[in-house]
Amino acid sequence: MGFRKDFIWGAATASYQIEGAAFEDGKGLSVWDRFSHEPDKVFDGHNGDVACDHYHRYESDVQLMKEIGLKAYRFSISWPRVLPEGKGAVNQKGLDFYNRLIDQLLKNDIRPFVTLFHWDYPSALQALGAWENPDSVKWFEEYAALCARTFGDRVKDFITFNEPQCFIGLGYTIGVHAPGLKLPDSSLVPMSHHVLKSHGVATRALRSLVPDVRVGYAPCGDPCMPASLSPEDIEAARKAYFTVPENQGWAFNAAWWSDPAMLGCYPESGLKRLEQFLPKGWQEDLKVIHQPLDFYGQNIYNGNYFRAADNEQGFEKLPHPVGCPKTAIQWPITPEALYWGPYFLYERYKTPFIMTENGMSAHDAVSLDGKVHDPNRQDFLNRYLLAFKQAAEDGVDIRGYFHWSLMDNYEWAQGYRERFGLIHVDYETQKRILKDSAYWYRGVIESNGECL
Repeated sequence: MGFRKDFIWGAATASYQIEGAAFEDGKGLSVWDRFSHEPDKVFDGHNGDVACDHYHRYESDVQLMKEIGLKAYRFSISWPRVLPEGKGAVNQKGLDFYNRLIDQLLKNDIRPFVTLFHWDYPSALQALGAWENPDSVKWFEEYAALCARTFGDRVKDFITFNEPQCFIGLGYTIGVHAPGLKLPDSSLVPMSHHVLKSHGVATRALRSLVPDVRVGYAPCGDPCMPASLSPEDIEAARKAYFTVPENQGWAFNAAWWSDPAMLGCYPESGLKRLEQFLPKGWQEDLKVIHQPLDFYGQNIYNGNYFRAADNEQGFEKLPHPVGCPKTAIQWPITPEALYWGPYFLYERYKTPFIMTENGMSAHDAVSLDGKVHDPNRQDFLNRYLLAFKQAAEDGVDIRGYFHWSLMDNYEWAQGYRERFGLIHVDYETQKRILKDSAYWYRGVIESNGECL
């Protein structure tokens, strides 16, 4: 059976990670433009001022996408590039850049998937309280409507948010990402609610302004995988995946960020402790947050094993085996995550599923023959895609897969230390080289996964 005939094979990027041109053509500052220039925040003081210079090299980059055979390309709009102050005056040069990119993609038969927000929040709005400010919902709605009106004649696939778990959890909870704050739950819980409400109003705006639009959402959260195939362990993993922890780990939980959007309610396990911090009238807001979606995206890189336990929760987490394989960034390699994650999420949310990010950081280097040989990435992808294919064969309505990332890029607080791309980038010269994995992925796309 395998993947459906119209399966979407793509690759993904994010604006701050690849565009560069951070201070050109009227672009406003983002929180990452500031954070990356603060001392001791990013590995070796790296910043995204130039990154992959995609802003100036998008045409040749699209040709590389075509060479790989991509059917779709997921990229994000830089909010402060099109609205320098986050609201109000529009920067036409910023819109023009994305219009040129979209036209180039369509000219090469590559379907654009636009992510509205992938972490580069306007610095001007951060100064007004960012997501903690109830007006943040209006600001995002204005931005979403601008994107809908400008790009919706050609772009039909939109994603509202990428990984709210990370931009709230890493940026405002533990402070290792921009803007680098460590806030209490009394601030964080209203922020999460305003993000979810922003997702709702943006979805509504897209539907009203873009004919034949398809709207999705791309949260994350490491899947909980059963330690065995016993019914008890499977149920333990399912319960662990959707139970909101009692510590600040709630900010990274799958159910807290997806149940309101997908089911129209907050998970009971989260409300027990966090309801006290939700804004007044939050129950009414659920009608806005819960909008029908055309697809549910998820970013998955690895998972954790759970088994049934005789304790209050009914489950316990197991350590990864001693010496388990890991990627260059030290994330465990657990291919089953691409089976159990989609399986449990589709079972719960009953919405067509797209893998919006998956891939690995590897120790890539240009070899003496001038090529980049990355057999470990090919092996990783083969194993993960086989698990994903099995989920499809076991009844999960799987519609697509986006590899992270199209090219090596600025990996947030890790700077340029990690290489996730199908395309190798020399940051000194901006020379691109398709890695062996890019050619391997081309074969997977051509066979629609039959070669796995």
